[in-house]
Amino acid sequence: MSRLRWTHKTTAKIAGQLQRLGIRVGARTVARLLDQLHFSLRVNCKKIAAGSRSLRDRQFRNIARVRHRFCRHGNPIISVDAKKRELVGNFKNGGRKWGRVPTAVNDHDFRSLAKGVALPFGIYDPQANRGSVFVGVSHETSAFAVTSISHWWSREGRRRYPNAQHLLILADTGGSNSATRGAWKDQLQQHLCDRLGLTVSVAHYPTGASKYNPIERRLFSQISKNWAAEPLTDYDKILRLIRKTTTTTGLRVRAYLDTKDYPLKVKPSAQRLRELRITRHTTLPKWNYTIAPSNAK
Repeated sequence: MSRLRWTHKTTAKIAGQLQRLGIRVGARTVARLLDQLHFSLRVNCKKIAAGSRSLRDRQFRNIARVRHRFCRHGNPIISVDAKKRELVGNFKNGGRKWGRVPTAVNDHDFRSLAKGVALPFGIYDPQANRGSVFVGVSHETSAFAVTSISHWWSREGRRRYPNAQHLLILADTGGSNSATRGAWKDQLQQHLCDRLGLTVSVAHYPTGASKYNPIERRLFSQISKNWAAEPLTDYDKILRLIRKTTTTTGLRVRAYLDTKDYPLKVKPSAQRLRELRITRHTTLPKWNYTIAPSNAK
């Protein structure tokens, strides 16, 4: 038989096919023989990395060096990313929880039935093991991302690192904090560098390597576990579930609601981008750069 004729069949169907060919065999014998030949039901395995592996390894080594340097000098490091967009209402939420009866939710996830959308943007401080999540209600834009970081610095970062003037941001290569997005760099210049007087260095994880960003496994995965199978019926419940997220290693999380409207397709002009005080690093400059305040000497 060709592979396409039998690899998707059950052992009972394979045995039936063999019996039609004059081979008397049962389903359990087929299963035993397949096991002896090291056959089993397999799923696709994600192992082929996109892009150059050497560039990925080089960037990971660079991120490790930069993180070590910032830690040694006592400067803050934050890992940022946007979590999956959620519909607010009595909708099914993935996962399982203990209970005597299942929770009844809407049978369809229609946007018209939702009270709104929740766009969680997370900021994780790996040195302090503290997280902050800003829940937006409009769109995931660069302005929303940088405004969230700015609020984190004003409310938490400044008190945690009172003498710091240099901030390291670990981010993915896509989304609102994309390495190629001019609006992201322009917002960093305006709100973090010029307004707050911070020098900001950014290191992006390679394409397809977002799972290695600390915020994914240290913050977002814990939030997903905490609200598993809980319908996100309103914004208060979302904030409450985020704030109650803890781990045995001491993670604590704060949550804030951002009701501001962030319009889409707002792009800085080419002239504005030329005015940015950005310095590309010698190591993989498309993923590593520093932006200084405009009034800095």
